[in-house]
Amino acid sequence: MDSMLNGIQRRSGESQQSHSNISATILQALNVAGLSPHVSAVAASSTMGINDRAGTSGNAAHENDRSERFTTHSFSNSAGSRSYKLYVPHSYDATAKRTFALIVMLHGCTQSPDDFAAGTQMNNLAEKHGFLVLYPAQSANGNGSKCWNWFRTEDQLRDCGEPSLIAGMTQEVARNFRIDDRRIFAAGLSAGAAMAVILGETYPDIYAGIGIHSGLAYAAAHDAPSAFRAMQGLHDATVESSRNHRHTTLMPTIIFHGNRDTTVAEKNAGIIVQHVLATDGSATSLSKVQSRGEAGGRGFDRTVYRDQAGHTMIECWSIDGAGHAWSGGDRSGSYTDSTGPNASAEMLRFFFALPQSQAPVR
Repeated sequence: MDSMLNGIQRRSGESQQSHSNISATILQALNVAGLSPHVSAVAASSTMGINDRAGTSGNAAHENDRSERFTTHSFSNSAGSRSYKLYVPHSYDATAKRTFALIVMLHGCTQSPDDFAAGTQMNNLAEKHGFLVLYPAQSANGNGSKCWNWFRTEDQLRDCGEPSLIAGMTQEVARNFRIDDRRIFAAGLSAGAAMAVILGETYPDIYAGIGIHSGLAYAAAHDAPSAFRAMQGLHDATVESSRNHRHTTLMPTIIFHGNRDTTVAEKNAGIIVQHVLATDGSATSLSKVQSRGEAGGRGFDRTVYRDQAGHTMIECWSIDGAGHAWSGGDRSGSYTDSTGPNASAEMLRFFFALPQSQAPVR
């Protein structure tokens, strides 16, 4: 598996999504959720503060200030120990009545929290829109290529292995900061996306929604050989049998996959959708809408599943010509494609538009 992963080519596009388009995407969702006046005010005051500092102290001071808000920590339990990085925006106020959303971002193979933060630009979005970002870090001891071990049975269970470590550090941050437990989300790329799926399956009491970019379904593999097959879209029977051990409430999920991905076959996106729909009987009450669009120089097909109240519970994006890379990402990070729809902004739109009543399963 490591030799295959080392052969993955980095892909990058030629142009970056404008910040105004990204903000518009997120603010549209905040309007729908009734959050925009409050969050926009926070974002505006935060941005003004940054501009003031930049004007008096220069860009270097601004970057130093940002780095001081992006701190390194560690978490340990019976499964082992992992480090993580946490970004806290300037708008955070521990004495305020408001609570903040938390996004858990899981990097892909060979990546690091810093690399993933640069490529997804999630810290910049957190600064603008007022939420915290947690980046768990896989260690070289945990996996030689720093992949999350989504393909190992012991790392697909609640209170075991890597899921327990990530859930544990999530709860640690939630205890130490003013986090709204109805707005804790997990997202990832590739192996990180597959681990985000596992978190959604094993800890529905913590995570209120998940974002998947170029990922795989829950229990798609049980060892390295079956992982190769799963990445090609050839799944073992474990995917079917795993349904007997799943929670019974649909997990809100947004999925992105390039239709030219030669590392993880696009077929996996459809398998994830079917797996989510099979969670319980709610699939029969969801309306399905398909559309065609274009963003950032790439066309895409989008399939949306909405509940009877009109809330989007599942989204699946198939991006024309995209490979194994974060769509709309920044070229300063690895495995990014700066063309196409901005996956970071669209994931936030999806998360923030979920109804407040869609609390994690208790």
